[in-house]
Amino acid sequence: MKFAFLPVSLTCILFLHLAAPAIADEHQANVHLGPRPFYLLDSLNDGELKEALKACEKGPFFKSEFSIGHRGAPLQFPEHTEQSYRAAARMGAGILECDVTFTKDRELVCRHSQCDLHTTTDILLKPEIAASCSVPFTPADSAGGKPAQARCCTSDITLEQYRQLTGKMESADRNATTVEEYVGGLAKWRTDLYTTGGRLLTLAESIALFEELGVKHTPELKSPSVDMPYEGDFTQEQYAQKMIDTYKEAQVPASRVFAQSFNPADVTYWIKNEPEFGVQAVLLDGRFSRGAFDPQDPNTWNPSMDALAAMGVKYIAPPLWVLVTKGDDGKPVPSAYAVAARDAGLDIITWTLERSGPLSSGGGWYYQTIGDITRNDGDALVLLDVLARQVGVVGVFSDWPATTTFYANCMGL
Repeated sequence: MKFAFLPVSLTCILFLHLAAPAIADEHQANVHLGPRPFYLLDSLNDGELKEALKACEKGPFFKSEFSIGHRGAPLQFPEHTEQSYRAAARMGAGILECDVTFTKDRELVCRHSQCDLHTTTDILLKPEIAASCSVPFTPADSAGGKPAQARCCTSDITLEQYRQLTGKMESADRNATTVEEYVGGLAKWRTDLYTTGGRLLTLAESIALFEELGVKHTPELKSPSVDMPYEGDFTQEQYAQKMIDTYKEAQVPASRVFAQSFNPADVTYWIKNEPEFGVQAVLLDGRFSRGAFDPQDPNTWNPSMDALAAMGVKYIAPPLWVLVTKGDDGKPVPSAYAVAARDAGLDIITWTLERSGPLSSGGGWYYQTIGDITRNDGDALVLLDVLARQVGVVGVFSDWPATTTFYANCMGL
């Protein structure tokens, strides 16, 4: 996932697109983008960017490692399911993500959180398995002002029980008085159209699927929701090693794996103990969640960019908003954070495009530093262009990889 960054002009990009058919033949990819990227393109304000993207709207389109399937394609498919991953690959995602956690019997599985089964699967609709949940379903008490609650973790159940579950769109109705109501609550801009039969996967099964699909792997070692060492003898280091061992057992070359973690200790463990994997391990940057973080003020970043580089970190991955700010001309520009990361020699990946719903109200959390200049859905392409051509990111996680694939193909990434 290494790209040379050149601040090429949009005129040059139009020329580069003329070579796309030859590139597509070389990759021999059968990519289908569907209508959404072109809906975003139609929504984009007139200008050079729209002209450049319009020039390649007829394709051809092919797989790109710039386009990373975040949990698959969860804008419309249940996350971390076989169906979601296949959809992402069909949209040209060159890298797919399995968030890794573990079951009660220490088997590694793909879930965004160790304790999200109550919102991402049908576990509550299976009473015999739901009986194992850490917190059973409790209906909302409107008179007492208490929301409905439940908490079901992979560590509550065995792999055999996990295999009996079906993935669903992430949602919960906190006003529910019944289990059936609670598993609803889907955001209006999402859909249940593809939720029938979402097959959950183990890490090993995801590896086999990704190899079948011809994509690279970016597993994220999720922070455990249970105390570690788990049951007194399963340490964080053993957990980190077990994830890498699963790829080695499947004979997947380290060059095809971008291991991720928010925990710097996991990344430095891989750098020291599994250097072939550690050289392209990705530090998911959680510094924004600690204290008074400001992407424009290096004094609020601890540790510093240079300190991270000195630790052996090669890839850093902050959320979208950290990398941009509003420029003097009222347009998005690279933040001080973005400049400092590149100056320290760090390659940048970012998350997550297409996770914010309609952008007419500013885009919410992921757009918070440019919310007042985010006005329509086409502004997702404006942000993507700044990230690629000015910040110089080497990859973008997306909940709908067709959008990032379309942009990458058009811009010759």
